[in-house]
Amino acid sequence: MKNIAVAVAFMSLFFPVGSSAYGQLVIGHRGASAEAPENTLAAFNLAWQRGADGVEGDFYLSSDGRIVCVHDGDTERVAGVKHVIAETTFADLRKLDVGAWKDEKWRGEKIPTLEEVLATVPAGKKLFIELKVGPQIAKPLERILSASSVKPEQIVIISFNKETIAACEKIMPHLRSHWLTGYKKQEDGSWKPTANEVAATIERISADGLGSHANLDFVDKAFFDQFRATGEDEFHVWTVNDLDVAKRYQKLGAWSITTDRPGWLRKALSRPQSEAAGK
Repeated sequence: MKNIAVAVAFMSLFFPVGSSAYGQLVIGHRGASAEAPENTLAAFNLAWQRGADGVEGDFYLSSDGRIVCVHDGDTERVAGVKHVIAETTFADLRKLDVGAWKDEKWRGEKIPTLEEVLATVPAGKKLFIELKVGPQIAKPLERILSASSVKPEQIVIISFNKETIAACEKIMPHLRSHWLTGYKKQEDGSWKPTANEVAATIERISADGLGSHANLDFVDKAFFDQFRATGEDEFHVWTVNDLDVAKRYQKLGAWSITTDRPGWLRKALSRPQSEAAGK
């Protein structure tokens, strides 16, 4: 963890004075992706309209070095034509329609740049930037964020790539970062990585916390008790579209919960328990 003053400042964003008792931030997964085409400006803007506390987007480098927002390594699933992101210029990526696959009403949506996504972020809200490539993205990311009006405390960098997180921490240590991981069940019935292994990775790469798959078969109270025993405490979970699962992680102390339905989940978790029980 970084120094205590920075950590306390970061926690105040999750538990601001006068906030509702539910505590957790609700983050729109690729925007409000249940309703609008993922990773588009339409999805991000809809998430803000729905009351999301933040949004998460996925980012690659185009062949000419632009940071673009798209989940897969190619465009086939969302555009109907396959262009490998790393081998395609931004100008050619920009020609593609990435909205109509979701619904005809979204036709005309384009692959946005990081700069365009940043421009949607309201004051006091957060952007979780998932980096889908290696450490080479760190310096271009730093240049863009330095020029942005979005405040450092509004940014969380996340990635499955350990070395990408380490590179970002090296040149942007003032920003929060979470290492993402899922879990695999082994032949002997155990799961990997363990809580201790996760904590060791976070320490090695100087990350601030964990971005965990919401796997209740393994990532439960015992997991987080062990995780916290190492001195780590900061974690969020993805992707949660079930209220009971969200409540379980709320009780376990998740600092944020990523969902495809941020408006619905934000309201459900903010609702007083007695009222929620009657619904």
